[in-house]
Amino acid sequence: MERLGGISIFVEAVDAGGFSAAAERLNLSRSAVGKTIAKLEQRLGVRLFHRTTRTQSLTAEGQLYYESCLRAVGEIRAGEALLESGKQEIRGRLRMSLPVVFGRQCVMPLLSELLGQHPLLELDVNFSDRRVDLVEDGFDLAIRTGPLPDEPDLMARKVADQPMTVCASPAYLQRHGTPRSIDDLPGHQAILYRRSSDALSWSFPIKGAAPRQVTPPARLKLDDLTSIADAAADGFGLAWLPCWLVRSHIDSGRLVRILADVPALSFAAHVVWPRTQYMPPKLRLMIDTLADRLAPMMQ
Repeated sequence: MERLGGISIFVEAVDAGGFSAAAERLNLSRSAVGKTIAKLEQRLGVRLFHRTTRTQSLTAEGQLYYESCLRAVGEIRAGEALLESGKQEIRGRLRMSLPVVFGRQCVMPLLSELLGQHPLLELDVNFSDRRVDLVEDGFDLAIRTGPLPDEPDLMARKVADQPMTVCASPAYLQRHGTPRSIDDLPGHQAILYRRSSDALSWSFPIKGAAPRQVTPPARLKLDDLTSIADAAADGFGLAWLPCWLVRSHIDSGRLVRILADVPALSFAAHVVWPRTQYMPPKLRLMIDTLADRLAPMMQ
């Protein structure tokens, strides 16, 4: 049994990309993982990892041993998954990274439902707009918006499209008039979303051509979408925001959608997770729930 434990920790260290990430996933200390790997190397009489102060990479012998262990561990996990699915019992911890506003407003209500339905499920949720390294930082999955880079170590599934809309308060439109076309936007004040040092241009799809980029003049630039919606409702200018974010403001009359006949850009939302041969039932449940439930919330 001790040998099997050492093998599972070794496989987790490889899959997680290092001892620290494996320790986080297994709820162990980094030193405990390192000692287990050292004992395994001593028993086998080979060095499994090249070690530096910050990283660990497999030796040639370690790669051969990992491939053998992975097949064995995969069979064990598959058997466990069959038993778990037969019991319809979802258990264990999932560590997730979510965009701040999208995560709080759209994802958290779904997570609360899942926790109520599955008493043995544990969720560790990080809200950040930083693009985390899932393997290095020890996350089981993340939601990302916008285009995805080519990352061969990750799997991805689209869970929603987020259409954008231009909106403003009735008071602003009464003072400054209502834009009737994209060409009217440079004549209006806007509230722009600023990421790092650059303000994000507004983008409008054009059939048969590249999207048209517009950056209206702005006295106010913010790095928080909720604050932009609030500032627009207070009459400080036009805003270009996801429909789901401004729905309550529009329903209450604090904001008005404009340029409704202009095609809207949509940002895709994907759930991503580390590539693996085995998907635990808790991870599959989370991915399926996000894919089934998020899309209807976006309009």
